[in-house]
Amino acid sequence: MASRGGRALASAAVRSLLSRSGLQATSEMRLQTGCAISSSWDYNAYLATGRWSRRWASASVGDEISKFDRVTPVEEALTPPSSWYTSTEIFSLELERIFERRWQAVGYSHQLQKPGDFITGKVGRVRYVVCRDDEGNLRAYHNVCRHHAAAVASGSGCISSFVCPYHGWTYGLDGRLQKATRLGGIRNFTGRESGLVPLWVGTWGPFVLIKHRDFSQKETGSEIGDVEVQKQWLGSAAKTLASSRVDASFLHVGKRGYTINCNWKVFCDNYLDGGYHVPHAHTGLASVLNLKTYNTTLSEKVSIQTCGFARSSEDERYRSTGEISSSGVEDVKKKGKGDRAFYAFVYPNFMINRYGPWMDTNLVLPISATQCQVIINWFLEPSFPHDEALLKTSIDTSGAVQQEDIALCESVQEGLQTPAYESGRYAPKVEYAMHHFHVLLHEDLSM
Repeated sequence: MASRGGRALASAAVRSLLSRSGLQATSEMRLQTGCAISSSWDYNAYLATGRWSRRWASASVGDEISKFDRVTPVEEALTPPSSWYTSTEIFSLELERIFERRWQAVGYSHQLQKPGDFITGKVGRVRYVVCRDDEGNLRAYHNVCRHHAAAVASGSGCISSFVCPYHGWTYGLDGRLQKATRLGGIRNFTGRESGLVPLWVGTWGPFVLIKHRDFSQKETGSEIGDVEVQKQWLGSAAKTLASSRVDASFLHVGKRGYTINCNWKVFCDNYLDGGYHVPHAHTGLASVLNLKTYNTTLSEKVSIQTCGFARSSEDERYRSTGEISSSGVEDVKKKGKGDRAFYAFVYPNFMINRYGPWMDTNLVLPISATQCQVIINWFLEPSFPHDEALLKTSIDTSGAVQQEDIALCESVQEGLQTPAYESGRYAPKVEYAMHHFHVLLHEDLSM
């Protein structure tokens, strides 16, 4: 253990070096002097390379992760500690070990139908562009120019090439560098090695997915076949999803985004409580669901919650919150669309909801340790009457339920940041999908 004076001298040295490197020293940084902190900058790496390399101090982050015991049965288990929902260090670790190693559903097949179609977005630290190339193949890349890191595309649309708005470097839909002007005198530069950095891309049903590539394994190719994507993303749950008619036949009818002041896992926890909060927080929704029929099944990376509809004397209508009146339920049965709401959570951050002729999806995107964005898309079976007034009413009704959930999630986040809360308990007969989610998180964070 270093002396107090030794630690002070080491701290002063680090601050001086950081200042010259354009970095700010904080209480979260340290040399290996025995100070109890959560992360550090590798001084030896700086001496060897002239660059600072951040590394995790296992004495802090590792201890917080290990406070959750994934082996303890749900009947006895504590929920993860509040630090999982407030720590910037754990959040950074999640970006690396979860979001950069798992498939992410970033788009839909209807957005990428013809050559030149493209979409862009960001998941954690990964800024991406997905396109269909001139040969009709799906391609995905880091949306980062190889010159000075500007984005080469924004929004969505149809183009013939990607032109960086900063200095005009131009890339084909195949990712190759096509043009870079005013490079006279440059040495040790090869255009064919300066294309856009690729991501894995694949599809399942109506969904377009991307995954960060590990170039240390010398992987080749870009697009992965549907069967392999299915195996990695859904596992054995794929058959259940397919039988519930989660497919590409649906028409896209609406999209909304919500920025929520809570950790991304708080929103997922809310979704995975087995309907526990529905009768208390969503009285309108609870009135049309038969919560006694609520059921949850688990598979490798997917949990599926189902619930029957209650009978009602309201006029026939379908709502995008999963609400269906009694006459609506009978109509659904006659058309063979089932009489149960179906809610699938695909680890780590994607939700697929089916009810009657509707399907909607929720994508939860991490922004910071205490903020996330939820993007909701609504779809309707093509055979169902396309009534604009009904669509607006349905989506507005769903939006009202979302606002109820947002209020709950933001309240929970505030509570997690108080000194009064460390860990909670599970209601074991209803919250085992939430426990399953936490087990998967622990597995990834402990790798």
